[in-house]
Amino acid sequence: MTDVTSAKSARRPHHWRRDLVELAALFTAVAVADAVANSIAHGPDGASLLIASAVVLLATATFHTWWARKHSHAPPEVVTGAGVTAPAADFGVPAETVLWRMRTTVRDEPGSLAALCVAFATRRVDILTLQTHPLSEGTVDEFLLRAPATLQARDLTREVAAAGGSGTWIERADAHDLVDTPTRVLGLATRTALDSAELPLALRQLLGRCTIHSRPAESAGGRRSGEGAPVEGALDETSMVLRDPSGGSITVERPYLPFTPTEFARARALVELDARLGPRMPVGQHILTLPEGEEITVRRADQDDLEAALAMHARCSARTLGLRYHGPAADADRYLDHLLSPRFGRTLAVETSSGNLVALGHLLWDGDETEVALIVEDAWQRRGIGAELLARLVELATEAHSGTVYAVTQSSHTAMVAAMRSLGLPLDYQIEEGTLVITARLEPKAARPLPPHGDSGLFEPDRSERRP
Repeated sequence: MTDVTSAKSARRPHHWRRDLVELAALFTAVAVADAVANSIAHGPDGASLLIASAVVLLATATFHTWWARKHSHAPPEVVTGAGVTAPAADFGVPAETVLWRMRTTVRDEPGSLAALCVAFATRRVDILTLQTHPLSEGTVDEFLLRAPATLQARDLTREVAAAGGSGTWIERADAHDLVDTPTRVLGLATRTALDSAELPLALRQLLGRCTIHSRPAESAGGRRSGEGAPVEGALDETSMVLRDPSGGSITVERPYLPFTPTEFARARALVELDARLGPRMPVGQHILTLPEGEEITVRRADQDDLEAALAMHARCSARTLGLRYHGPAADADRYLDHLLSPRFGRTLAVETSSGNLVALGHLLWDGDETEVALIVEDAWQRRGIGAELLARLVELATEAHSGTVYAVTQSSHTAMVAAMRSLGLPLDYQIEEGTLVITARLEPKAARPLPPHGDSGLFEPDRSERRP
């Protein structure tokens, strides 16, 4: 920063010598013109002198034009921190540009950042945002760059390396990256404050492409998995472990790019915010009318609905439970507490007018993938409830920036297959030993931005929807 300030404050020399020379040349030209005019008027060789004067005047004008362009319009020199001068680049913005996110490590000494700025300027690259991540040795500089479309990533990396950058990482960016970091972090904190289920999504948007695993408090052998995560968390280059406020731990992995202490501190602050606020869920519901006239309510569900969900299980047939949980019906109940936890995803519940819970739809965060799962009580099947739940779950996944959602079912489960087809999205099928995995590719253009208050927009109190 010192080098940039000194470069800006450097005084440009005043070209008074050039002005004096031009003034003297003007007076000399007037004197010569007067002498030539007198010679032509009183001498016998007037015509020859006139031609010679024209040639001399033309040559003088050509020389003056060349000299003025060379000395008056030359671009100013840029002074780097090392005292080396470099010609300034053409700072015109190219007609076609692309956005890049770049991270590089430089020495923590004066002039390092200035050298990078000069390297970008010579290739007509504009710095839109800059973040610095101090390390024990050196500093990680993270840039959002706008560069000519013809400039390749390898060329940009080569320029940065020549300017002193090391361990450079670069990838294409989009318009979402134009939001400055403080604004983005505040938005993520607001979403986390309004909904417990937003914490894994907020961490993913804060840290970029990463894999997040939530481990419950109780693991195999009765040992508490949360014991592996200190209260303040743990950072190990490409992975960090944070203590989950609801018990257990949250592990975040990003193999392609090490985490910095600054990123670790931001992630830990989000987790601490979640811990202080406790369990919470947006209040709202959506009322639908089935073809036969029965009204049902669709709303978010959490672990407070465990008793009602267990009662629904008791009313379901063994076939329905087996199709949903892919195992013995007796084991179905033990999955519910995990599935209803907002830490592992989002759950939609369907209630009748009498208050009975008759269907559940789960959107589960599976690392960097997203799974959908449905169960509808036998007496309420084939009424369009499953398709309605699935469509809303896919909308939630789209708003969470998931690229795909997948459902694991049996090849004989025709109702689930039909519900996935009703989405109107591109589907991929994989079948092995009777187990069918259907993957739907979500369309980014269908994504809607989350409202400022962080609600999903799916549930609006006191609003009903009639369906024929």
